[in-house]
Amino acid sequence: PWIFPNSPWRMVQRPFLPPFTLSTVPLGTDALGRDVFAGIIYGARVSLLVGLVSTIMALLVGVPLGAIAGFFGGRIDDALMRFTEFFQTIPSFALAIVLVAILQPSIYSIVGSIGIVSWPPVARLVRAEVLSLRSREYVQAAIVTGQSNSWIIWREILPNALSPVIVLSSLMVATAILLESSLSFLGLGDPNLISWGYMVGAGRTVIRQAWWITVFPGVAILISVLGLNLIGEGLNDALNPRLGKDGR
Repeated sequence: PWIFPNSPWRMVQRPFLPPFTLSTVPLGTDALGRDVFAGIIYGARVSLLVGLVSTIMALLVGVPLGAIAGFFGGRIDDALMRFTEFFQTIPSFALAIVLVAILQPSIYSIVGSIGIVSWPPVARLVRAEVLSLRSREYVQAAIVTGQSNSWIIWREILPNALSPVIVLSSLMVATAILLESSLSFLGLGDPNLISWGYMVGAGRTVIRQAWWITVFPGVAILISVLGLNLIGEGLNDALNPRLGKDGR
């Protein structure tokens, strides 16, 4: 509201006003005369919030599980990896739809559902990093000096395994935005909040005569997801010492 005070729910002009007709509504209006530009601005808040919070939730679940599985190995590793694989056998989008439908569509159920379906790749990545770092000399030295397992994991191993996790996190935010947009497009978004997916879904029935209602939110989704993927690639180049200047 401080950046863009106009409410996305308020009728500001006649319905289906084409874009670039009036300076007050540069991207036109929807079927109810609401400002499409205001909807995109407010939708960015919802989509980015869902992406960031669900990614943090996935990290809070996946990082500890992956670290424990990789460090202890044996039966603990087998049990945790079978648990992880169980979630990976179910398509993420299908599971998110089921969870949101059961919990009733709201911003909380959407964030929770996306977080639940997003943690398995984190756990597997962290496990692989911990397995490769567990045999390093500084880890063995910490074991010999009698440091506790939790101290070794959190102080010696995980700080050195953060680079690929940071890269994956940026890509997970983009994936979460796509998942939220897809859920909202199907009518499973929070009815009290405007998001990009909600706007695309609301304009799909009139796309031939009012293309801007669907196209502009779709472009916003495209730009945000593409930008986050480029950030992920940039972080990978900066944080991965095994990559040369030529990216090989």
